[in-house]
Amino acid sequence: MTPGSNMPDVATLKRIYTRASLIKLNDQVMRQTIRAGKLQIIYYSPRGQEIIPSAISDHLNEDDYLITIYRGLHDQVAKGVPLKQLWAEYAGKVTGTCKGKGGPMHITHPDTGVMVTTGIVGSGLPIALGMGLASQMDGSRRVTITNFGDGASNIGAFHESLNLASVWKLPIVFVCQNNLYAEHTSYRLGTAVENIADRAASYTMPGLTVNGNDPVEMWRAAGEAIARARRGDGPTLLECRTFRFEGHLVGDDSHYIPKEEMAAAVAADPVPAFRQRLVDDYGVSIAELDAIDADNKAQVDEAVQYALASEYPALVENERDIFAEPAI
Repeated sequence: MTPGSNMPDVATLKRIYTRASLIKLNDQVMRQTIRAGKLQIIYYSPRGQEIIPSAISDHLNEDDYLITIYRGLHDQVAKGVPLKQLWAEYAGKVTGTCKGKGGPMHITHPDTGVMVTTGIVGSGLPIALGMGLASQMDGSRRVTITNFGDGASNIGAFHESLNLASVWKLPIVFVCQNNLYAEHTSYRLGTAVENIADRAASYTMPGLTVNGNDPVEMWRAAGEAIARARRGDGPTLLECRTFRFEGHLVGDDSHYIPKEEMAAAVAADPVPAFRQRLVDDYGVSIAELDAIDADNKAQVDEAVQYALASEYPALVENERDIFAEPAI
């Protein structure tokens, strides 16, 4: 970023693209591996939502906290969870981030700040309060990002969490990745407000609806919210509008989404659109972008091989990580 500027420079945009491309490839290969019968897991694809965490993570430090949900591969990759360990955990292998005990819906990797991946809708929001309070109390200036979908904005914990975060001025950014479908329910059939960000006014915090597929708009909005939290000025609600290209989970045929709506979203696929924008508007060469994609592909292939070759946890692991291990 140019000093004093609120616009990303080319180097910043290339970093965002590198993350988005890596997420897209991880998701593509994950679905292929499942459909080939090499993985037997429940998987919730974030395809179409790659830009949001890619832009947010550019403003985060490694020790900043991240909380995400079961549709969280993109958030985990963008925050920097090592791919080998990440894939091994998705595969339930002992070399995974949680020794294979968490699986796809419970990825945790404190070394990169990924503190919680939750399988319960909206349950990450109150957990974020504890993370934010800890940062405030220890003066660490850590920021907590908590991700959730549009459906979670209708549960009680959403309102309770925003209220208390505002009362205590906690360093939290509430990120609603609004992909317009809560499981199988269209946004307009389940949510009374036009914009989820409008709800921030009830809790005296900034609320902003942004195009989550636009890397520049997303980067600027995230940067302002994160800087505000880091200064000690309190939380922000970001509603990032996007679209989910795959079903609620692998095996869902998305029959409840009108075909023309899906076709329009896929035609505006944010990753190839961003790639073309880098070429047309910022002078990045196709060869450089091809090299980024190739490097990402090599990383993903290596991670898959590592995960598939790793062992499953031994039965004795059922008795470990329950209580504190005795010091030797």
